[in-house]
Amino acid sequence: MEWVSSALFLLLLLATAVFFSKSVSRLIAGLQTGKPEDRFSLPGKRILATLKIALGQSKIMREPGAGLLHVLVFWGFLVLGIGLAEEILKGLLSPLFPVSFSFLGPVYSAITLSQDVFALLVGLSVFALLIRRWIVRPKRLWTGEMGLKSQLDATFILLLILGVVKTYFLQYAWHYNYAGFQFSSEWELRPLTVLIANFAGDSYSGYAVFWWAHMIIIFSFLNYLPYSKHLHVLTSVFNVYFSRLEPMGKLKGLKIMETMAKMEENPDMDLPVFGAKDTEDLSWKQLFDSYTCTECGRCTSVCPANLTGKPLSPRKIITDTRHRLNEKMPLITGSVTPDSADGQGILSRLLVGDYISEEEIWACTTCQACMQECPVMIEHVPEIIDMRRHLVLNESKVSPELKMMFDNLETKGIPWAFNPQDREKWTEGLTVPRIDDKGGKVDVLFWVGCAGAFDDRYTKVTRALTQILNEAGMDWAIVGKKEKCTGDPARRAGNELLAETLMIENIEMLSQFQFNTVVTSCPHCFNTLKNEYGEFGGNYQVIHHTELIRDLIATGKINLADGVKSRVTYHDSCYLGRANGVYDAPREILSFLNGVEQKEMPKSRDKGMCCGAGGARMFMEETTGTRINSERAGQALETGAETIATACPFCMTMMNDGVKAAGSEVQVKDIAEFVAEALKPGKS
Repeated sequence: MEWVSSALFLLLLLATAVFFSKSVSRLIAGLQTGKPEDRFSLPGKRILATLKIALGQSKIMREPGAGLLHVLVFWGFLVLGIGLAEEILKGLLSPLFPVSFSFLGPVYSAITLSQDVFALLVGLSVFALLIRRWIVRPKRLWTGEMGLKSQLDATFILLLILGVVKTYFLQYAWHYNYAGFQFSSEWELRPLTVLIANFAGDSYSGYAVFWWAHMIIIFSFLNYLPYSKHLHVLTSVFNVYFSRLEPMGKLKGLKIMETMAKMEENPDMDLPVFGAKDTEDLSWKQLFDSYTCTECGRCTSVCPANLTGKPLSPRKIITDTRHRLNEKMPLITGSVTPDSADGQGILSRLLVGDYISEEEIWACTTCQACMQECPVMIEHVPEIIDMRRHLVLNESKVSPELKMMFDNLETKGIPWAFNPQDREKWTEGLTVPRIDDKGGKVDVLFWVGCAGAFDDRYTKVTRALTQILNEAGMDWAIVGKKEKCTGDPARRAGNELLAETLMIENIEMLSQFQFNTVVTSCPHCFNTLKNEYGEFGGNYQVIHHTELIRDLIATGKINLADGVKSRVTYHDSCYLGRANGVYDAPREILSFLNGVEQKEMPKSRDKGMCCGAGGARMFMEETTGTRINSERAGQALETGAETIATACPFCMTMMNDGVKAAGSEVQVKDIAEFVAEALKPGKS
């Protein structure tokens, strides 16, 4: 009888392996349609990230309640997996000789005890998750694109997990009873199973039924996953391993000018498609992201566009990518030909336009809140930017507002319609050294930025920083009228060709000078100069003005008198904070000011909310829902602060407008202005 059972189990195992292999091959075939992308460098760092995020589940615990339940299920499956390996070997080899891992001695005791404990915890967690999903009903699980089908799919998976746990306990309980109230080894410790055995039978057939049920449920679970939204069970660890190791705010360029040069050398070269209109235009990693999406909705729940009534849902962007890839799978696997009716129907649709609307694509502020919250390291923003690139570069679909910005950048090097000859107008009445006047060599190069040079409100910040630099006696200078926009708004608006042009022109200009450090008060300039210029040979040490000021105060290079007493709340700039991890410097500066009482907004630091200006949204009007800056300004006003502190020209503009719209007289000031007002002449 045991030989028959083993033979049947071998057939089940082989059938499971064959079906699962075909499913995995189908998934791999889908990935192979994507563009190549190098995600294999620095394996040591990738392993450490995987241990922390995937195995340590660090990001899922950003929401402690639901996070803990998922952690227990995750770790429970890892622990129960050891027992599964033992049971599979028993099913195959028991007719030949007894199979047990009991030779591990005390280690086996720890394994079996932990299996009992985690099986119980997994079962309780599943009940809690079912209650949460169907009774508590969190908004992010029941809004937008989350339909009943998705809820039923999740519920089916949870019931399968419950079946795994139930049959685990029952098979060992019946085994314990029929074996004479004992396990196969003295090292086997299953106290919870022994308690359950009081309510179980004592026949071998009962044990066999539950053993087979356990195996069938697990193998069914495994083969259902590739067709379920819970595919992330198989892919999430790998997706974390292949996640970006670079700063979150860095966008990869397309090297358009390089491609154009190659086309001039080789006229027969096919015209490349810039950006992404369909799944084959995305990289394999972006397609893998779509496989890995858990549909938890954490990304959408923090998206400022979604929260204020815009059509954008980062979750939908990723799931639509998966749905489109699945739609094309018959063509990819060859089960449907392109010239057949079905094939032509599939090819008549596109990811951009038929699945994802232009309105969704342009609603994004590129704040990266979605990427920050994603527990499996999905990269939503770069995919959205690739879609913008397609619309701009291939379709020339640009709003009048963006077209005006592009024209200004192209003709003036400024996103606004100012006279570029007025770039130094803000320096009137100040001692502002030019690098040309210092022999082309300086310690600190102050990159003023377009807002710092032309925006009436922000030129006051530029002047304040100038006062600080002079008071500290620093060797610094500006490049003056030779400075152009860094290319940030063009790149994030999808005009990669214009962005590359501006970047290369600035790099060629800067190559004429020698300097040790670049300081800028604009986080967008900061991010672009620091993270994106290196792709074109512009490698600089770049710091934000809050970092410089913090260091000047800490080292005693500037003295501060007691400032005006004020309750202050600091608004985190997305491109300073999330994009580059600068959270402490602005707050430390405020702590140096004796009169300041800091009041944190609930949404602060890496949970902060965007002001609404990023991703070139600064140059586009909001016509749907609530204005993002009004929402954020309201959050600041709720703290009872008398002053809102910022460290970004865009944030200052948006917060000022939001405060005025709310009818409040609360001031909005840059960190540099706080310090300039408190400057005490004479260094310590």
